[in-house]
Amino acid sequence: MKLLIVRHGDPDYEKDSLTEKGWREAEYLAEKLEKIDAAAYYVSPLGRAKDTASCTLKRVHKKAVECEWLREFQPSIWRPDVKENKTIVWDWLPEDWTKEEKFFQEKRWYETDVMREGAVKEEYQWVTNQLDLLLQHHGYQRDGYFYKVINGNNDTIVLFCHFGLECVLLSHLLNVSPMVLWHGMCAAPSSVTTVVTEERRKGIASFRLLQFGDISHLYFHGEEPSFAARFCECYDNQWERHD
Repeated sequence: MKLLIVRHGDPDYEKDSLTEKGWREAEYLAEKLEKIDAAAYYVSPLGRAKDTASCTLKRVHKKAVECEWLREFQPSIWRPDVKENKTIVWDWLPEDWTKEEKFFQEKRWYETDVMREGAVKEEYQWVTNQLDLLLQHHGYQRDGYFYKVINGNNDTIVLFCHFGLECVLLSHLLNVSPMVLWHGMCAAPSSVTTVVTEERRKGIASFRLLQFGDISHLYFHGEEPSFAARFCECYDNQWERHD
């Protein structure tokens, strides 16, 4: 089985939709995805993901199943350097979060005080349990760190969602801490991440990342990727986003 995890196009967060650029990205993405014979489409309930999906769904004449758990990962925490208000759980300064060894560990990253206060573990487990139910529906049942093959197949499943949530899904499938993915990787708007099952022994499957954040559809049209979810490459780059 193949999972395509798609991040929404360049966002207009105020309207929970897409910018003019984001709509172009979604159309270019649709040109790519319409060539894929997908078995099922699933989409976040948030507008920017639904708008992105709409361009593909219109081309393939299909509907997507809306899943609440595919919304952006929502828990908020009191980040150590931000005292006046809570912030999203997946945006910390590296000099802060890397001080805690637990954040690098797959089963301990949510055991820190700040994560407990934000009920992050509960949200993470809800999302990943829902993912496992979806995979079981498509023939693969979670069993520890791998999956039992109930009905092996070559189906392609497309998930339209968000970067923070994408890292949660990948962390569960690859058995790693999402903190490393949230802060060490960046999937540009409208990008496609490809994960496939490998069944090296009969009845046992694991997931392997083939492509992360593919934006070849943008380059094909000469469209520069959006800077959303990134920060300045050099502190003196005043035209790029700072913290």
